Amino acid sequence: MMDQTPTRRRRISTRALALITIAVAAATLGLVALLVNIFERQQEARNPFYRVVELTDDTEDPAVWGQNFPQQYDAYRRTVDQQRTRYGGSEAVPRTPTAADPRSVVAQSRLEEDPRLKTIWAGYAFARDFREERGHAHMLDDQTFTERQTVVKQPGTCMNCHASVYVPFKKLGGGDIFKGFEAMNHMPYFEARKEVSHPVACIDCHDASTMQLRVTRPAFIEGIRALKATQGVADYDVNRMASRQEMRAFVCGQCHVEYYFKGADKRLTYPWTKGVKVEEILQYYEENPHDDWTHADTGAPVLKAQHPEFEMWSQGIHARSGVTCSDCHMPYQRVGAQKISDHHVRSPMLNINNACQTCHHWPEAELRARVETNQDRVFGLRNRSMEALVALIGDIKAARASGMSDAELDLPRKLQRRAQFMLDFVEAENSTGFHAPQEAARILGESIDYARQGQLALKGVAVPGLQTAQAVKPAAETPPAKR
Repeated sequence: MMDQTPTRRRRISTRALALITIAVAAATLGLVALLVNIFERQQEARNPFYRVVELTDDTEDPAVWGQNFPQQYDAYRRTVDQQRTRYGGSEAVPRTPTAADPRSVVAQSRLEEDPRLKTIWAGYAFARDFREERGHAHMLDDQTFTERQTVVKQPGTCMNCHASVYVPFKKLGGGDIFKGFEAMNHMPYFEARKEVSHPVACIDCHDASTMQLRVTRPAFIEGIRALKATQGVADYDVNRMASRQEMRAFVCGQCHVEYYFKGADKRLTYPWTKGVKVEEILQYYEENPHDDWTHADTGAPVLKAQHPEFEMWSQGIHARSGVTCSDCHMPYQRVGAQKISDHHVRSPMLNINNACQTCHHWPEAELRARVETNQDRVFGLRNRSMEALVALIGDIKAARASGMSDAELDLPRKLQRRAQFMLDFVEAENSTGFHAPQEAARILGESIDYARQGQLALKGVAVPGLQTAQAVKPAAETPPAKR
């Protein structure tokens, strides 16, 4: 028999050579594809956006900005979404449109969810209509068509936080946003409403020529200057002196803050000359006398906290670590070679992978459980605080009906005012304590104590009263770290 080994060897060698050739060709193609991809990404990185239209300092419509920044604009438009988390967000509630209110969908009523709020806000417009928060896309319509408009004549000052006001301020002020701000404050709400066209838009946070973040609300410019003065920084100019990372909190803090309408001119003012802790704000209101309304059941001059997310965040571990609003609510995302902020502003609990796991390397279920555990505890304290306050209101109402004098009711009413503002500071803050869980728990504990002190005072029991309520001057706050 003829030996076939050399032939078999030649065949194996031929096959091996063919396989090697194919592998080398595939590797070459792969390398070429990789190099082409790298080159394309480098070109993309060189041109972070394509200038389709020229943007100016008067380009107000976000759709025009969207021609240059389609990714950001598409995400911005998604703020119409309504999705609940455990303690926030909103469900879409259908309603029949009317001539007075064309909305076909609204958020669920907080007053129906918790009727105790009607007792706490008795005599105030919020006792008529108060709903869950919705996304930025709804902020202007929800303010325009709230039933609160039928209870009280709101001022044009409200536009500061519910509309894109930078261009309207410029127009009203002849190019000076401070003069325009002053002019809009004076207007009745529906007169000011004619001056605005959009909810918060690109131009409210970005310089049209450089895309740099900027603060456009005069009230914040003044408020942060006053706050920095308490920390030893004189003549603070936020648009000149703030770091980029600080700006990622400040542009949100233009609106997500506690504020009040000062004087007959209804001038929007942030009460920060003492600091941003709740006691410091209360001390400000005592030294600059202000009441939001007189409680219908008790006659107490009381305050309504607004939405102090910026103040509460400043007391939490994220602020101490240099983590800002945008890092969690508008986290970075990769789009090709670009790293952009997600403009679909929403709860981090709806975006845990990008919002939380960049820093916290644990499973989503674990991170959600940690957040909800903190919120469960704060919500439990909130309910106890609410029960204590409602009980105090009932007792003052009964004492008032029985003929107790205003002098005798003075201390219980002051304690109601303090307990109410502290409770509302957490209730209105919208994170159910997440921004600063320990601070939220402390504030609610103080609120419960003041409410119970008020009940004891009505019974003639000697209590420390407001002696324990004086603001304690803390050490200067550490500003967010630069990074």
